[in-house]
Amino acid sequence: MTTTLIRNVRPYGEDATDLSVRDGVLVGAFGPDETIDEDLDATGLVALPGLVDLHTHLREPGGEEAETVATGSAAAALGGYTAVFAMPNTNPAQDSPVVVEHVWRLGREAGLVDVHPVGAVTVGLGGERLAEMGMMAASPAGVRMFSDDGRCVNDPLIMRRALEYARSLDAVVAQHAEDHRLTVGAQAHEGPVAARLGLTGWPASAEESIVARDAMLAAAAGARLHVCHLSTAGSVGVLRWARGHVAARDGFGVSAEVTPHHLLLTDAAAEDYDPVHKVNPPLRPEADTLALRRALADGEIDCVATDHAPHAVEAKDCEWSVARPGMLGLQTALPVVALTMVGTGMLDWRGVARVCSEAPARIAGLADQGRPLAPGEPANLTLVDPDAAWTVRGAELASIADNTPYEGMDLPCSVVHTMLRGRWTVRDGRIQQSEGGPS
Repeated sequence: MTTTLIRNVRPYGEDATDLSVRDGVLVGAFGPDETIDEDLDATGLVALPGLVDLHTHLREPGGEEAETVATGSAAAALGGYTAVFAMPNTNPAQDSPVVVEHVWRLGREAGLVDVHPVGAVTVGLGGERLAEMGMMAASPAGVRMFSDDGRCVNDPLIMRRALEYARSLDAVVAQHAEDHRLTVGAQAHEGPVAARLGLTGWPASAEESIVARDAMLAAAAGARLHVCHLSTAGSVGVLRWARGHVAARDGFGVSAEVTPHHLLLTDAAAEDYDPVHKVNPPLRPEADTLALRRALADGEIDCVATDHAPHAVEAKDCEWSVARPGMLGLQTALPVVALTMVGTGMLDWRGVARVCSEAPARIAGLADQGRPLAPGEPANLTLVDPDAAWTVRGAELASIADNTPYEGMDLPCSVVHTMLRGRWTVRDGRIQQSEGGPS
């Protein structure tokens, strides 16, 4: 029996109290004669449920020069995460039981966060034939989220069949909403900035039209749809319409995520032509950024997901037009949310728990994550110093890649400790190495 007493911590940023952990579970209090193995003074720290990321690129297999499951898991734990969903655009793609089980086992070996592989919707992410969704769901990885992220499932018939199949598996389809016919050669948001810089525009309608189409398909199938990295005010309006007016069968639901970089950065960042600011979907104008913040605060957007996308140096240290899109996000996500949402008064820390832990766990169907900080619940925690600002340096982050758009920026709040089922994965801002195997 292992016991930990966390003293003077502030759950959800509220009044200070003690949290007691016994054998990986939160308990009301220890008995007067009970031995306490560890006594941690957490004065001034905010306790949140361990964060859950629905959208992480861990690159392994095939992209180990940018990230591995082990290094990505370390970045996640240092960012306060206890569960992440690994996107399928690997090489080979996560489109079969063999590959998803491989990624799942690598996550268990790292032992720092729960790594849940996301299965591909189509074979090789090619958009032409459905992948082995049922077999991936039945594998030890227990896949319950499917996506071709990085590419949109453009064919409406393929998307309809995927949604119908996912419903039978009690799974969710996560869509990268982009009509590729409208984004051929696109390099930045279609607007004055792109026009001035001579960059081909990525129109907002390319996203919004797919969100509308897929909401209708999901309603017809009675299935669950999750919209990845929502980036425009128009998409928020489509989401509102879909929830309020699309006739639905039992089982229909539509959820959406927003990334930290779409909450903070705008298309003006492209002015320097630095490819670190190139991302898909692109950074949008300030009006969209502010609309996304309001929608997250109001619950119209369900959650924050990092879209953590590490790239090797040669994929970013090049001309904008040939650079790969994507940014690091796992270690900076919570501070960016604190800056844009807590610092502006749009969310309190309980709201942060909702959008960074509880809602993503609910969407993914994780019964042991995103749970209340209450007796009887799994001890998945992150302890945050809300007053400890830090300066972002890409070379000092845990990822192999260093393509952070926040280089040199001062961000508020720091993750001090992270706990996964009663075991510290991060103590005093440092990784605690696991002996491997399931936590």
